[in-house]
Amino acid sequence: MVAALSALDSALDSGGEVLVVEADAVPSGSTALSAGLIPAAGTRFQAAAGIDDNGGLFAGDIQDKAKGENPQDLVDLLAAKAGPVVDWLADRFDFPFSVVTDFDYPGHSRRRMHGLPTRAGRELVDRLRAACEANGIDIVCNRRAGTLFREGERITGVEVEGPEGPERIGCETLILACNGFGGNRGMVARFMPEIETALWFGHDGNKGDAVIWGEALDADCLHLGAYQGHGNVATPHGILITWAVITEGGVQVNTEGKRFWDESQGYSEAAQAVLRQPDGIAWTIFDARIAGIARQFEDFKDAEKAGAIKTAETPEELAEACRLPPSALVKTLAAVPNDGVDAFGRRFAAAPLSAPYHAVKVTGALFHTQGGLNVTPEARVKHTDGTAFPNLFAAGGAAVGVSGTGDSGYLSGNGLLSAVVLGFIAGQRAALDTRKQLPRV
Repeated sequence: MVAALSALDSALDSGGEVLVVEADAVPSGSTALSAGLIPAAGTRFQAAAGIDDNGGLFAGDIQDKAKGENPQDLVDLLAAKAGPVVDWLADRFDFPFSVVTDFDYPGHSRRRMHGLPTRAGRELVDRLRAACEANGIDIVCNRRAGTLFREGERITGVEVEGPEGPERIGCETLILACNGFGGNRGMVARFMPEIETALWFGHDGNKGDAVIWGEALDADCLHLGAYQGHGNVATPHGILITWAVITEGGVQVNTEGKRFWDESQGYSEAAQAVLRQPDGIAWTIFDARIAGIARQFEDFKDAEKAGAIKTAETPEELAEACRLPPSALVKTLAAVPNDGVDAFGRRFAAAPLSAPYHAVKVTGALFHTQGGLNVTPEARVKHTDGTAFPNLFAAGGAAVGVSGTGDSGYLSGNGLLSAVVLGFIAGQRAALDTRKQLPRV
């Protein structure tokens, strides 16, 4: 939904006439389930925080995390454009962004995660929707697109199913911003069987429509086995726990009270690491100092209110509260170095854990898929022969992301990076095609 709303606002600024067709009663999408953080380099918000960053550094971080598996032109485009797009959102719609400056996200060499005050994706979606409504953009809800119509190389319209039956809508250009296919269990089993049984933590409307249409149109799809997992979802509460509880010095243990991996690799890789443990669960352990950092996120405060966070004064008491073997947990926490590298290869530099201790029972989840339709730098969908459809665009989860070919290539914020930047570009180019004008950013 963020990709669609970004595209709409961009197209409006570029002189286009736009309509969005939304399957749900209220626009939402997977972003509403996330922290809503957009990674961007060289913004004025970074400058105000004294952070020196640029698109080249950002592009390098993206490729390093994905081991060079991404198309370089797409990486360079997203890394270079993210900063100007975030500044545009702030200038055009008065979005009060700020940079997360009190902890680091795995793989980012600079602090570049931009969020709104609540650090909740729902706020980002609501503000984008309000911006659309304030500018008179039509958002037609309860209409799910089912069929695309084509004449030669051009897409001429769509058929949508609504409360009163099917309707056909013509178009000069079409932007696919219908996210990925994590809600389609058959497609998940086909392209990423290793995560098939994980908790699905995305929006149920992510049925893979863009890929299905693309395959029928002989469009090129890329990296359909790529996805973002997360190994820190409170269970059975179903609440996302920020990875700051790990990056600031927390650890994960299994039901035997033992650590089982290098948690600093990232939260996407954590999904499989946790699911491989007995019963597919783990306990994330941290302390009061780290909890104070985590409380900037609404989800963490919700988890506390729900009673998901256990608290104890000693490791023995914490073990009892979590029903873990006390001797094993005591030994595990004692083995965490104050400043150095542990047996898993993880380097610890933050202050050691101290009382009072906190723990939350977590499981692994699939958040969203990262593969999709291959696009040009103008966000136009490509044919399998490399040529582009003249009036079909893709953005967000409908388009291929920059997370490599699996789960380990996901760099924090890659989903919203693709959504806001490709959405902005698609909106601009679609408007140019129909109005022949293009403002510069």
